[in-house]
Amino acid sequence: MSVPVRQMAMVGAYVMKQRLMGRKRYPLVLMLEPLFRCNLACPGCGKIDYPDAILNKRLSPQECFDAVDECGAPVVAIPGGEPLIHKEIGEIVEGIVARKKFVSLCTNALLLEKKLNLFKPSPYLFFSVHLDGLEEEHDKAVDQKGVFKRAIKAIKAAQDAGFQVNVNATIFDNMSAEQVAAYLDYCTDMGVSITISPGYAYERAPDQEHFLERRRTKELFRDVFRMGEERVKAGKTKWDLNHSSLYLDFLAGNQQYMCTPWGMPTRNIFGWQRPCYLLNEGYASSFKELMEETEWDQYGTGNYEKCADCMAHCGYEPTAAADAAAHPLKTLMVSLRGPKTKGDFAPEIDLTDQRRAKYIHDELVQKKMEEEERLKDLHDAKKGRDEVSGTAA
Repeated sequence: MSVPVRQMAMVGAYVMKQRLMGRKRYPLVLMLEPLFRCNLACPGCGKIDYPDAILNKRLSPQECFDAVDECGAPVVAIPGGEPLIHKEIGEIVEGIVARKKFVSLCTNALLLEKKLNLFKPSPYLFFSVHLDGLEEEHDKAVDQKGVFKRAIKAIKAAQDAGFQVNVNATIFDNMSAEQVAAYLDYCTDMGVSITISPGYAYERAPDQEHFLERRRTKELFRDVFRMGEERVKAGKTKWDLNHSSLYLDFLAGNQQYMCTPWGMPTRNIFGWQRPCYLLNEGYASSFKELMEETEWDQYGTGNYEKCADCMAHCGYEPTAAADAAAHPLKTLMVSLRGPKTKGDFAPEIDLTDQRRAKYIHDELVQKKMEEEERLKDLHDAKKGRDEVSGTAA
């Protein structure tokens, strides 16, 4: 796969260190969201449904650095919202790279060309451009025409400037296997690696009709990977997929995995999000509290209704990584043969005893709004005292 050798080596060494230390739970990737504000309003997104007072909040560079240091993960992904809106994003990225963490700056690329001057090419930095299919599919996914062409132009500009670039795609059920395969062909021929994942059914997303359920996900990816095999047989370049071989085999229905929500913990303007990047069930005030006090067994497919159809990489790629470390021979065999596209699927997880979904988004937002109001009152009171003190002097 296309994960850089340096990154593979450092992450592998990190995983082995955690295993030797006997740690059951450890992070692989920090999902660092410095803001929720975006310059698009994608119908499949559940990250931007907040009042303006929250959308206008930002993590400071120091808060970002503290989160990176506290978490200790070797890789930091910076999603959003749209991170390039953040006025201090250049300083944030520079500070994380200086810590020798691998930084994946996720962007829709609308501002990428304009903001390239804020960054320096580095083996620790790559831009991850959100691209949900070819032009028709992507512009439909983001609900705005012309975005695909602007993203492609920005990708080429970043490549010409010496930056590493990959693309990340969220797949919904309105894309056929042929469309997905054509997209993978296009991106590979363009010289970028690809992260691909079935969409998670955000409860707040405007479009609730096109999220993939698990059986459909497995069938779709088997069809896609079968086309990939035909591409290689025809003498064409293998798709440059930025995933572990075991995660791809899982997407094709050949591995029975439970998710590892602590593998990609999230820090955003609310705090440390429980239990994962995709599912908001509350917040911890510190990374230590998140890891030690979250009831992890309450979440995941088979445990919780909201997790029933999830096969997203942020939960299952860490599981695949742990499986790879524990079973290197199995990993080598799957890597050599590629995802299996025929035969029975691995047994599915029983959903009989999963707990019912709880809906607490409005409660969390209200709590945050009250907190912001209290902080504003304290700030105004302090300002008033300072003004009176200044007058008296």
